[in-house]
Amino acid sequence: MDAEGLGVTRRSLHAVAELVLAGPQYRATGRLRLRVVPGGFATAFPPDVRVRGSSVEAGDNLSQISGQTARALGARLGIAAGEPEGAYRDGCGVGIDEPLALRADHAAVVLDALALGDGALAAFAPGEAPVLWPEHFDVAIRVDEVNYGVSPGDGFIAEPYAYIGVGHVPAGDAFWNAPFGAARPLRDLNGLDGTVTFFAEGRERAAR
Repeated sequence: MDAEGLGVTRRSLHAVAELVLAGPQYRATGRLRLRVVPGGFATAFPPDVRVRGSSVEAGDNLSQISGQTARALGARLGIAAGEPEGAYRDGCGVGIDEPLALRADHAAVVLDALALGDGALAAFAPGEAPVLWPEHFDVAIRVDEVNYGVSPGDGFIAEPYAYIGVGHVPAGDAFWNAPFGAARPLRDLNGLDGTVTFFAEGRERAAR
């Protein structure tokens, strides 16, 4: 896997999630959460904006992402791009006028990870609705004060991974291998079933 190229594409998709989807949605409704949809991700509330593969669309307007800026994408889609001001401190770190770079094969890795995470979380906790959070660009749920999610990669692990976040990391248990709890690269989890098993084991260990 080309970690550097994947990181560039992931950063661009994160920028679109934050600046083109979450920002306009937050200004319109005061709500941050996005959702995973077949082939990509979308707003959960108006305006209806969707990323599908390497492009982003709103209504009848469609634009390829690569080579554009978030501001230009917003103009093409008929929305005002920009961050959800005041909602959180961290984010994609991409300026509204910074050109975005995206490769279709790398985008597929990112979006496949989010889709797998969405499916695994739905199977693990059917009563919960997975949320794609624009701040960290991960899909997650919270059950009994424990966070479960899948990230397409970040500064902690550069490739897609599943994680379990707990308030207090239990000592003396090798399962808990991260400062926030536990993390496993998706390549080590054998698909959806293995990811669900990882979440279930984490729930059991966290309850001890």
